[in-house]
Amino acid sequence: MSIALSVNLNKIALIRNSREGNYPDVTQFGHTCLQLGAAGLTVHPRPDQRHIKPHDVISLGGLRNHYPHTEFNIEGNPFAPAQGDYPGLLALVEQTRPEQCTLVPDSDQQKTSDHGFNLTLDGDRLAPIIAQLKALNTRVSLFMDPDVEQIELAKHIGADRIELYTGPFAWQYQQDKALGEKAFAEHIKAAQAAEQLGLGINAGHDLNLDNMTLYKTLPSLQEVSIGHALTVDALEMGYENAVKAYLALCQ
Repeated sequence: MSIALSVNLNKIALIRNSREGNYPDVTQFGHTCLQLGAAGLTVHPRPDQRHIKPHDVISLGGLRNHYPHTEFNIEGNPFAPAQGDYPGLLALVEQTRPEQCTLVPDSDQQKTSDHGFNLTLDGDRLAPIIAQLKALNTRVSLFMDPDVEQIELAKHIGADRIELYTGPFAWQYQQDKALGEKAFAEHIKAAQAAEQLGLGINAGHDLNLDNMTLYKTLPSLQEVSIGHALTVDALEMGYENAVKAYLALCQ
């Protein structure tokens, strides 16, 4: 079974934001991804608007009118406050009704997401938010470390899926493939636990054309979200060729 590729467009927006105007056009790149066969698009709006802006979320969500069998995935911290013209994650979800919302415990001080939820601390706060999102017919995924006990809590508070945080695996795989394989074994345990609980399994963070050759063998892996590495690869091979390369790897 193929793994769904959701292309993360944050880095395209980051480049756009380094100048005035709309160049490169984030929505046009989203159109290109879907036209080439990507299963969906991922964005991660933050209050500081360092890359994806609220108007990008609305514009990209509208692409589903042209590609009705694709999915839109909005990532973000549900506890982050509205700021400026950033209305908050839940407001953006309510406005655009994405097929999936991935909740992530990041902050503006982090360069990027670097850990999964500790549901022992945040589970009670997350449960009503998850219920609110599901009432909008939005599938809810939680960004999680490969920790079986925490994944059990994700099921308990109502999540539909987990997104396994693959950053440490990717780093170790880059340093030493044997270390990477050891880290991957922990992800296998986590995926097996999630499957037994009836949770869907997504993954993302620093996955690339090299480490995906192993990671794509994860049991029951349904979706990967890839943006940074794809954008870097596009510098050498061109954007369309990069998307095609990741699509081929996901088959």
